[in-house]
Amino acid sequence: MTGKSRRGFASMDPSRQREIASKGGRAAHEKGTAHEWSSDEARDAGRKGGVTVSRDRAHMAAIGREGGESRSAAARQARMSRTTDREVPMQVAREGGASRNTSADRPRTDIPRADESSAR
Repeated sequence: MTGKSRRGFASMDPSRQREIASKGGRAAHEKGTAHEWSSDEARDAGRKGGVTVSRDRAHMAAIGREGGESRSAAARQARMSRTTDREVPMQVAREGGASRNTSADRPRTDIPRADESSAR
């Protein structure tokens, strides 16, 4: 046989599959054999699943690494968006290779610094 078989549940249209599965669920509830989880049963099942998954150290390391990379990428993106919102001064060399020291480059001496204002 070379092609896919057109027989069976898996080959049915998804809406037809849902219809059949729904009938099975309703029948089980009517019969009383359907399982309904209590909150305690659900909690225990979740705990067991967590314990089982956490035994796989390689898996836990991988998901921890992904979380760390995601968090650092988000922080990096936030830093980049803050720095692109404002202008950043640039030094431009003049002809001759060296920049000259202008008054704009020197610190202002007419404004008292915080540590000098209390001494006056």
